Amino acid sequence: MPNQHSAKNRPRRVMPFFGLSMGVSVFALSLLVILPFAMMIITTLQMDFASIVRTVLEPQVFAAIKLSLSMALLATLTNLIFGTLIAWVLVRYDFWGKSLVNALVDLPFALPTAVTGIALATLYAPNGLFGQWFSKLGMMLYGEPIKIAFTPIGIWLALVVVSFPFIVRAVQPVLAELSVEFEEAAAVMGAGRLTTFYRVILPEIAPAMLIGAGMMFARATGEYGSVIFIAGNIPMQSEILPLIIVSKLEQFDVAGATCVALFMLIISLVILFAINFAQWRLSARLGAKTN
Repeated sequence: MPNQHSAKNRPRRVMPFFGLSMGVSVFALSLLVILPFAMMIITTLQMDFASIVRTVLEPQVFAAIKLSLSMALLATLTNLIFGTLIAWVLVRYDFWGKSLVNALVDLPFALPTAVTGIALATLYAPNGLFGQWFSKLGMMLYGEPIKIAFTPIGIWLALVVVSFPFIVRAVQPVLAELSVEFEEAAAVMGAGRLTTFYRVILPEIAPAMLIGAGMMFARATGEYGSVIFIAGNIPMQSEILPLIIVSKLEQFDVAGATCVALFMLIISLVILFAINFAQWRLSARLGAKTN
């Protein structure tokens, strides 16, 4: 009887089968995410500490790490500005062809990355449709051609193209839910457009911008297919880290490739955790102000 009474008074869960669904989720996460990372650590630890440090600090590897991180960060900052602007236009304005523009935002997701890289290299090569005009402009201004493809600029351009949908799709729904009445109230109180943006709009969309920035940076850091065709792959100049990893695998240096990949993974995770922590703080602060 006591057991029956306690069973009747036990609060029922809204979602049934929590234990089963939680177990399946943890199993899938372990199989798809945790296990590969664990194998990377195990493979890397086959090397001694001196070999790990020596592999990471190789001049060619270190230059590739620096280039990949700097271009990924620069592409993320670029898309934070222009991606937010695109999201703003799609939400706040009605114009002819809006549905087409909205669909084109997702085009980098639909296209194979190799196709994107080949298209960009064709357009911005020295004899390409756009590249030849940059070459002529450089000759006129500096006496030497301006090169886009096969330089770090080309890497930045490819990373901007493949990662900008993340910020647009992260900010767009937040802007759609943000009432125009807040902006109108700020205007009635005498605030200018710039003040309204910084005081009213930016605090609302900042958490979404940080989420999009984290996804963009993660995508840009490990991007390979679109970059490999436009980078030029010149050691110490335009060689990206994924190419270093592939090169080590082709030389059957599995431990070295895994070591470099794990080091890059750790750096990316630290940056992503920092972004997520900042997003959490902003969301908590925004919730406190709302309450």
